[in-house]
Amino acid sequence: MPGPSAAGFIWDLLFRRGLSRLHQLQLEGRRRYGPMWKASFGPILTVHVAEPELIEQVLRQEGQHPMRSDLSSWKDYRKLRGEGYGLLTAEGEEWQSVRSLLGKHMLRPKAVEAYDGTLNAVVTDLIHKLKLRSQQSSSGLVTDISAEFYRFGLEGISSVLFESRIGCLDPVVPVETERFIQSINTMFVMTLLTMAMPQWLHRLLPKPWDTFCRCWDYMFQFAKGHIDQRLEEERQKMARGERLEGRYLTYFLSQAGVPLKSVYSNVTELLLAGVDTISSTLSWSLYELSRHPEVQTALRDEVRRVMKGRSVPEARDVAAMPLMKAVIKEILRLYPVIPANARVITDRDITVGGYIIPKNTLITLCHYATSRDPRQFCDPDAFVPQRWLSRSEGSHPFASVPFGVGKRSCVGRRIAELELYLALSRSRTTVRSCSHTTLCIYS
Repeated sequence: MPGPSAAGFIWDLLFRRGLSRLHQLQLEGRRRYGPMWKASFGPILTVHVAEPELIEQVLRQEGQHPMRSDLSSWKDYRKLRGEGYGLLTAEGEEWQSVRSLLGKHMLRPKAVEAYDGTLNAVVTDLIHKLKLRSQQSSSGLVTDISAEFYRFGLEGISSVLFESRIGCLDPVVPVETERFIQSINTMFVMTLLTMAMPQWLHRLLPKPWDTFCRCWDYMFQFAKGHIDQRLEEERQKMARGERLEGRYLTYFLSQAGVPLKSVYSNVTELLLAGVDTISSTLSWSLYELSRHPEVQTALRDEVRRVMKGRSVPEARDVAAMPLMKAVIKEILRLYPVIPANARVITDRDITVGGYIIPKNTLITLCHYATSRDPRQFCDPDAFVPQRWLSRSEGSHPFASVPFGVGKRSCVGRRIAELELYLALSRSRTTVRSCSHTTLCIYS
């Protein structure tokens, strides 16, 4: 199988800013080596697959208990600290059990509709926060708006998990919440470093691993505090003979008999899910709508037609907003938050594109490359949401899969999509591109 040398790949990653442009490395790899190639990153050998048909071949052979990726450093931390495994780190029957339980409350459309009131309250706070930021600025500009969208995403998922708020959109963000946000960001950076370093090197260069562990320590501490608070409130209600009617996910996990250790780990890992999706997708949506005023006008007209004078949409309204769905699908095709998904087939060798891939090999599914493939999408670099409103495009169903496909697809997909739909539906502004780096928003 073709591919770069180990030294060449490390050079691209570390000295040609490859870690910040993994999406471009996919395009370069496909151009140089074809639809499949191998590369080594430290001790990790990975096979890259950049053809929809071949991605489908991988996923059709993933078995009952597929692994998304090894995440070895995450698992090493849990072994060291004695923490449980969550949806992102568990394997086998343990993963299947939690996945099935969470799927009932996070993937079924009717179940997700129950969260629209909770998420609309978060959208209201986002609108107020952006207005406050604009009023506080002498120029009226809200700088680094993606950071506010990131906090919006985190506040949304936490409200679903705890049915309580953590203050991400408060005028002054609580210190403990701000530290949690910083811990998430630092942890992801340290994940790449710690996974690339062999175990023996951790003793010689301990700082990345120590920083990684401190981040996880605080993230677990933060999540445990909120979980314990909510469970204590439920115990007090039971003691008073009050009826329990919780809709938040911590409640469902605890009522299903999931061990508390597993509740802690699953909620902590779920807090990471979807946050970047919200921030990135909202930011790119405003950018592309500012550059395509005709789409912006059509979208506003669609929302007004469906809302019929109401100011706050409901989840069921989205079914009558095909252009809204198409805009989000097109943004995720052009700007997927994660440029690739991964699979590790643990129980057997598989054959893909004529190559035998040994079991336990990390397989990188390059969906950024496939979603920008002119053979799949006409004018692939253009923002054309209308392509999703007809079946004439004819792209392969695995050409654009930003949330993944199959058993290991993103469990928070429907909640993230609902949060995005509600946020865009409540926009009462016109967005214009004032410069290369500035979007002007007019009431």
